[in-house]
Amino acid sequence: MLGIVAMSTPICHSSPTKSSFWNSQRPRICFPANLATQLSNVQVFSLLSTFPYHRFSLQKTYGFRTHFSPKAAASSSVGSTEYVEEPATNVKFQTSLTLPGCSSTLLLLGTGFREKVFAIIGVKVYAAGLYVNQSIISKLDGWKGRSAAEIQEDSSLFDSIFQAPPEKSLQIVLVRDVDGKTFWDALDDAISPRIKTPTPVDQSALSTFRSIFQGRPLKKGTFIFLTWLNPGKMLVCVSSDGLPSGVDAAIESMNVTSALFDVFFGGDPVSPSLKASVANGLATILK
Repeated sequence: MLGIVAMSTPICHSSPTKSSFWNSQRPRICFPANLATQLSNVQVFSLLSTFPYHRFSLQKTYGFRTHFSPKAAASSSVGSTEYVEEPATNVKFQTSLTLPGCSSTLLLLGTGFREKVFAIIGVKVYAAGLYVNQSIISKLDGWKGRSAAEIQEDSSLFDSIFQAPPEKSLQIVLVRDVDGKTFWDALDDAISPRIKTPTPVDQSALSTFRSIFQGRPLKKGTFIFLTWLNPGKMLVCVSSDGLPSGVDAAIESMNVTSALFDVFFGGDPVSPSLKASVANGLATILK
């Protein structure tokens, strides 16, 4: 892995969690102080970094609150690449990236993690970040001025993001070794109940999706990108060596692609921290 070079003296905040779903460690996010100077030299930056004040509150649901002060921005850089660190897993996400099949750069909107509970012990499986084409934000004017809590509970906003034609991508970064079949079985267990009556097209898409992971060991640090080119077509890219250079498969089924989006951003998301982070990012951008 490349080393991380601090850009300036960081501003940090941490506070405890209360829910057993969350790890008991204290989340900690650090950001450089000289935002104005850095922004003048950065042409492509994350959606969150372009706004001077970012307030992240999960106090009502999870018992902690994180504040991004007016002097805060992205956490670190390697060369000219900016990163944001997911605090529970310490996984670093690029604030912008270009993926196979996408027509333009995608910008990071929020991050979170997935945790499975085994015998009352929470085990983190992966970190995740949502990237979107910046033009999607212009389609969300109807939600301007909404709080993060209001956005998080408003399914119509996430439906609008899904239905918007520009690309969006979910990056999954494994934080432990996982057998490919185990990963797929867990994903399928979440997708299948959301498709009440699968059509032959849906079944074919699920079979293609399954074949990507069957018999494939997924090592810690593996990148999995689920990229929606439009509501009915999704690309799957898996790479154990940084950003992918090609596409493993194309999934073409509206029922499957929408069910997968609902797995992460519906009413019962598998990663509440990811949805909360994205809602907070949207609230900041739509002020």
